[in-house]
Amino acid sequence: MSQKSLPPEWLDLLKDPYAILGLSVNADERHLLKRYHSLAKILHPDNYFQSKDPNKELSRLLFTRLINPAYEQLKLSKKRLLTIASLRFEAKSWDQEKFIEFYPDIAEEIMPMSAKEAQLFYEDAIASYAEAQYKSLEQSYKVTQQINILNLMYLYLQQDNYQLTSEPRVLSSTLAIKRPETPPSEITTSAARTTVVKPIPLDYAQRHYGRAVQYANQKQWNLAVQELRDAIKIDPNNSEYYALLGVVHFQQKFPGMAKVYIRQALKLNPRQQLALKYAAILKIKANEPAHPQSMAKALGLAQLLGKFLSGERS
Repeated sequence: MSQKSLPPEWLDLLKDPYAILGLSVNADERHLLKRYHSLAKILHPDNYFQSKDPNKELSRLLFTRLINPAYEQLKLSKKRLLTIASLRFEAKSWDQEKFIEFYPDIAEEIMPMSAKEAQLFYEDAIASYAEAQYKSLEQSYKVTQQINILNLMYLYLQQDNYQLTSEPRVLSSTLAIKRPETPPSEITTSAARTTVVKPIPLDYAQRHYGRAVQYANQKQWNLAVQELRDAIKIDPNNSEYYALLGVVHFQQKFPGMAKVYIRQALKLNPRQQLALKYAAILKIKANEPAHPQSMAKALGLAQLLGKFLSGERS
């Protein structure tokens, strides 16, 4: 790569400034400004002390030729509307059969979801990719491409040719699932089992998890979700966090999201008791193939698109 300019394919990403900034198409001005400041810190030249470090010049080019123009394009409401209109037009060209053929994992997960649930899935996946987007500058182009795919996918699913429903869909002949109440003792026991083993000073992941257990017992599901997401960011390999997050989403009547996290919990620990119980309730098959491990550390969602980082499309 020339150190004086970015390749044309990089500049072509400007067609989706939301993807360049690692934002969903629903981002408001506050999120836009916050993300811009965050990227300014990540790509600041002071982060590269050695003058011969190739990443120093690459970071400057990314910030001046991509991120700054993307921010300028989105900071005005009229330009944001034009950008969304352009992306919607591109999304309209998608064919539903091709969508399912090229992105079977996404289709399997998102098509049974309600509109609210699908939006939650989309926002979480965007946040997962954004967290890793510019940590490796050499990979930032591919990650940005995947964020663009996510944005187009979301806009595609809003089109007339495929309307997200207000109620969850049911794939094939899956029966309706009876929603049992999760006994408080079941969650409390799970937490106790984890915390008693080996106390670690300043274990912030466990603190988030402990608060999540309390919120779950109080049926404050939204607060529990936030605490569990924070716990997973710190410790992305703890099956109990994913299991409880699956249970919480189940209680929120988001079975699609519940399946995502229960599967991830069982992938990390096939004997995780809470996950096994809800796998049976959610009709998750014991031999159901797990999704790629490469993106599992990103909240257990972006792994559904992880295979595209290698350029595969089938």
